Amino acid sequence: MRLGIVSDLHCNLAGLELALEQMGPLDQLWCAGDSVFQFRWSNEVVARLRELGARVILGNHEDTILGPDGIRAINSPKVDQELVAWMRQQPYRYEEEVDGKRILMTHGSPWEPWKDYHYPHEAVWAKAALLPCDVLIVGHTHYKMAQRFGSVLVINPGSAGDPRDHRNDFQLSCAVWESTTDEVTFFDFKDPTRNFVQSSGKL
Repeated sequence: MRLGIVSDLHCNLAGLELALEQMGPLDQLWCAGDSVFQFRWSNEVVARLRELGARVILGNHEDTILGPDGIRAINSPKVDQELVAWMRQQPYRYEEEVDGKRILMTHGSPWEPWKDYHYPHEAVWAKAALLPCDVLIVGHTHYKMAQRFGSVLVINPGSAGDPRDHRNDFQLSCAVWESTTDEVTFFDFKDPTRNFVQSSGKL
């Protein structure tokens, strides 16, 4: 099965569409949270994820806008309340078996507190070997990652909406996981919503 993975879209519909174009035909699409951007909602992004039948979880930005602090923003007349209701139904963690492999998806840390940021180089990831899954999908940091700890493969697709990873020249990114081979392929692409000024290969 060919599973497409995006995260941290942050209301960037053009970024999501480019990610879909880069990844090509998919059997499933998984989104590891932060589809919206704190107090900014996107009917277009949420509707597209729902239309695609994506597996979607809540991140810290959904936690904010759907919580007490986001009441004013979420009640704007421009916000589609049907889409809000759909998003409220999504979990903070999602598990599914794909081709006999157990997949666990969380936005931030798989350990409490879940909003902690764990970057690819951190030693804490050694604990992932003890998780009850074969593949762990995370987001939150906007940093790409595909590393194996014991029998557990940890995948972070980076961000398809808000680039922050200097290792790929601050480009957007997404990933495809092949369930039969365990192969992870990353796709990097410029953010169509930003103007880039490049000099000597650096932004």
